[in-house]
Amino acid sequence: MIRKKIILIILDGLGDRAVETLGFKTPLQYAHTPNLDSMSERSSHGLMYPIAPGIRAGSDTAHLSLLGYEPYEVYTGRGPFEAAGLDMDLEPGDIAFRCNFATVDENMKVIDRRAGRIKSGTHELIKELNGIEIEGVKFYIKPGVEHRAALVMRGPNLSPQITDVDPHETGAVVHEAKPLVPEAEKTARVLNKFVKLAHEILDKHPVNIERKNKGLPPANILLPRGAGMVPHLKKFEDMWNMKGACVVGTPLIRGICKLAGIEPIDFPGATGSYDTDMRGKMTKAVEALETHDFVLVNIKAPDLAGHDMKPVKKVEVIKRIDDAIGHLVDILPENTVVMITADHSTPCSVGDHTGDPVPVLLYSTDARRDGVRFDEVSCAKGTLHLCGKDVMPVLLNAANRAEKFGA
Repeated sequence: MIRKKIILIILDGLGDRAVETLGFKTPLQYAHTPNLDSMSERSSHGLMYPIAPGIRAGSDTAHLSLLGYEPYEVYTGRGPFEAAGLDMDLEPGDIAFRCNFATVDENMKVIDRRAGRIKSGTHELIKELNGIEIEGVKFYIKPGVEHRAALVMRGPNLSPQITDVDPHETGAVVHEAKPLVPEAEKTARVLNKFVKLAHEILDKHPVNIERKNKGLPPANILLPRGAGMVPHLKKFEDMWNMKGACVVGTPLIRGICKLAGIEPIDFPGATGSYDTDMRGKMTKAVEALETHDFVLVNIKAPDLAGHDMKPVKKVEVIKRIDDAIGHLVDILPENTVVMITADHSTPCSVGDHTGDPVPVLLYSTDARRDGVRFDEVSCAKGTLHLCGKDVMPVLLNAANRAEKFGA
C-alpha cells in the first residue's frame, strides 16, 4: 500500500450565501472555474461544519479544528497565535492580543476598523508606542499585514480574562476592557490607560497628519482583542506521524502552525492580502512535499472580499484561485492527496463569519468520483459529510496512512 502525501488548501472565508446581484447564486456558484471543475471530475465532495453545525468559527478555532486539535480545550485567545506568527518572543505570564490600527473620531466612535486597510506607515507609528510602561507593565507591538498588528503586555500579575477593547463594528464607541474575574482588574485598567495614551500619540503623529491631508483615514488608535496566554499544543508530527509544513500569508495561521511544530515556508509573495501570489503558493507547497508529508496552504483573499461585502470582488478572487489550481494540477506529484475547503463562511451579505457549512473537495487518483461540482449547493449531494475534527482522519485514510482499528 503506497503512503501518499497530502496538501490541504484552505480558502479562507470561501463559503457564502445567495447574492441577488449574482442571480441568487453564491460567488463560487457564479464564478467560471474550469480548473476546479476538471479537478471535481476526479474527486469526492461534501459539506463541512468547521467546528459543529451552526457554530460561527473564527479562523483560529477553525484551523485548530481542521488540524485535529479540540479548540474548546486548547484555545485561550487569538492574540498568542498572532504574536507567534510575527515571531515575537513570548514569555510565561505574557498576555498577547491581536490588534487593528483603526480610525476613530473625537468621541472615540469607530469610523473605520481597518484605517482604510493602511498599507504603509505602521512601522513608524509603532516606534512611538513600543516599550511604553504603565504601572510596571511594558507594551510591545509588531506590525502584521496591512492594518493588523500584535500587542504583548509583559509584567507581574496579569490575566487574559478581560473583554475586548475592539467593539467589532463600525459606528460603535471604543469599548473599555472589563475584567471577567477579580484577578484581571489590573490588566483591564492598565490596558485601558495604554489605549487612551496610544490614541493621543497616534492622532498627532506625522504619518496620520499626512493621511488626513490626503483625505485618507488616519490610523489613530489600536483596538486590541483576543487576549490570551500561549497555549500548549501537542506537536502535529506526534499526533499524525507526519512532518508538516505550511505556506500561509497571515500571521495568525502562521502562528498556529509554528506552535504546532508545522514549519512555515515563507516567501515574499505569501501575503494575507488580495494581491497574494496564489500560483507561487502552489509551487512552494509542491516543493515542500519533497521534505514533508503534509502541507497546509491558506489563501486569505476570499475572506477579505466577504468582509468587504463585495461579491463581484469575491468572484474575481475565485477566478484567480481557479488559475492557481490549474497550475497546481500541472505540477502535482503522483500519489498526492489534495483537499480543498474553507475554514468558515464569510457571506458578502453579512460581512462577517457565519455558521454556514463550507464545501469540500477531496482529490486523489483513486477517489470515489461522485460527479459533483465544487460549490456550496452542489456539494450537498456529495459523498462526504464532515465536521472539522474529521478532516485529518479522512485525509490519513485517503493517503493510506490511517492506523487500523481492530484486527
